[in-house]
Amino acid sequence: MKQKNNSGLKGIKDILVVRQHNQIGDILCSLTMYAALKKKYPDSQITLVASKTNYEIPFFEINPYIDHVLVYDKTNIKTIFNFFRKLRRRKYQIGIVPSTIKVSRTSHIINFFSGAKVRAGVKAINGTENKSHRLLNVKSSFLWKGLHQTERNLDVVRQIGCDLNEEEKATIKFEFTNEEKAEAKKNIDDNFPGRTKKVIGFHPGAGKTVNIWDTRKFTELIKKLFAEYNNNILITSGWTDEPIVKDVIDDLTNSDIQYKVAHNLQVRKLGALLSQLDLYITNDTGSMHIAGFSGTKMISLFGPTDPAEWVPVNNKSYFIKSESTNINDISVNEVYELSRNILEETI
Repeated sequence: MKQKNNSGLKGIKDILVVRQHNQIGDILCSLTMYAALKKKYPDSQITLVASKTNYEIPFFEINPYIDHVLVYDKTNIKTIFNFFRKLRRRKYQIGIVPSTIKVSRTSHIINFFSGAKVRAGVKAINGTENKSHRLLNVKSSFLWKGLHQTERNLDVVRQIGCDLNEEEKATIKFEFTNEEKAEAKKNIDDNFPGRTKKVIGFHPGAGKTVNIWDTRKFTELIKKLFAEYNNNILITSGWTDEPIVKDVIDDLTNSDIQYKVAHNLQVRKLGALLSQLDLYITNDTGSMHIAGFSGTKMISLFGPTDPAEWVPVNNKSYFIKSESTNINDISVNEVYELSRNILEETI
């Protein structure tokens, strides 16, 4: 139950969002929340607090609604002190802790000490109490089982009168410039000259081991589709995917299959490239979300994760969920048959 209604807030200039968990998929699925905040408070500045990572996250490239990023570096007392000093420079009217993935006590403490007068978040999720909810003054108990992350994020800010209609939600996607489209097309044309065949992309890696479909299954699928369509093949690879991609390439070495690898492209460049494909087959990982927000026709493979919560929401997105929690219980033939139906437009 919501404890306080602040839908009439006026003169909002600074909004804080404390979301330390910021992988690419998480950021993209939270865009509805930021868009709703900017819709209601178009003149506000939004600051995101994120955790320090050992790799660079292109926040502004992915999220066009944020104005500032503060990285919470807890390396030592000095870095923590400097963080809170920077945090207190702005006078936040609203502070939000969108605990749609996990509840962080530290995030609630940061939000509280920001000085924000209105502090919104969750009191409980699916019957489990948020033990830090007393640091919030706008909070609700949510039943989120089976609800997509884009809606969960919206639920948090609906408490303060921020929302989007269905048409507005549909506009949240990558809009590529003519230059980006031309560069992506040139990339495809240069790698697959005289392109008359279909181009099918594959992403065999993932950030989590449990989300990785066996590389032997990927190569079997690649060979099976190639035998049917004699298609061009693009393999995409993130910064942690090189060993997995090498295994796929090794399995293809003794075949007559030609392929190209796109390794660790910037988010928008990857998205523009994927939008040129006839089909993209990917594990449940960041590239899946990039493809989804790029309008790519795709198949996503799910193991333990619930696709109802994470699968890209558009009419070009298809998925296969393992009947168990083991992604390798998905058969090659299942993916092959769905691929054929999509490529031949029978679904």
